[in-house]
Amino acid sequence: MLDVRRLRLLRELKIRGTLAEVAQALAYTPSAVSQQLALLEKEAGVELLRKSGRRVLLTAQAEILVAHTAEILESLERAEADLASSLTTVTGTVRLAVFQSAALALLPGTLSAMAREYPEVRIEMTQREPETALHETWARDFDLVVAEQYPGHAAPRHPELDRITLTTDAIRLAVPPPSQEGSPARPAGAVLASLEDTADLPWVMEPRGAASRHWAEQACRQAGFEPDVRYETADLQAQIRLIESGNAVALMPDLVWTGREKTVTLLDLPGLPRRTVFTSARRASRRRPAIVACRGMLASTAEAVANGADTP
Repeated sequence: MLDVRRLRLLRELKIRGTLAEVAQALAYTPSAVSQQLALLEKEAGVELLRKSGRRVLLTAQAEILVAHTAEILESLERAEADLASSLTTVTGTVRLAVFQSAALALLPGTLSAMAREYPEVRIEMTQREPETALHETWARDFDLVVAEQYPGHAAPRHPELDRITLTTDAIRLAVPPPSQEGSPARPAGAVLASLEDTADLPWVMEPRGAASRHWAEQACRQAGFEPDVRYETADLQAQIRLIESGNAVALMPDLVWTGREKTVTLLDLPGLPRRTVFTSARRASRRRPAIVACRGMLASTAEAVANGADTP
């Protein structure tokens, strides 16, 4: 009989690539992971791993076991969800991954509502970039993720994850306010009425690899220029400070202004593009009452924010 815990280690190696990363993810030592996989090879009676330099590669037989392991883990997760659904009290822990602007706009209201309505549910929130968070939710590091998708830029798809739209928000050009005339990003006498007017101005964007960065660069190129990206930061609060102080311009989603005064000038873009914010969970666990409750509160908070009302 093959040991499920050892099978999971094999699948983790497939996902994460190295014994060290598997050990870190599951709180093992690398030597313990290696020993358990060696025992799995004996149980299976076939070679599962081959060394390639400093790495180990999965054999064809190991790949077969990994595919079956995914099915086994999904089945166990569905069983846990059904068991939790049979109880009268909603309890448990939800490991939530969320990107920054959603954390600022949606998490305070969601957490307060969860504490009132479901006091026995523990929410553990970690800030993650959407692309990373989706992969980590598929890998079972998180139970639920709040992610984003920019127009014409598809977020990564993982077959075990579902996807439910939470809200949408407009993306606008943010330029320094008139009080900053004469600054680097609002030269004296300059007319800033469109994206094209920012062609020679300093920009702030998220680091390369982020969907927002790719979308912003494409928007500028379609407007006929290559943006002068002098500042890179994933912190949208830092981006706002650079804009309102007259040092940069940027493309910003409306959600970032939730609960705070608009201290910059916001201009509509051609076509009025909107970003989609969505949640994803593994299909095997999405019926777990704690996840259902958290998703429901996120949806209520997002609706309140979209309507300009106080969050629940």
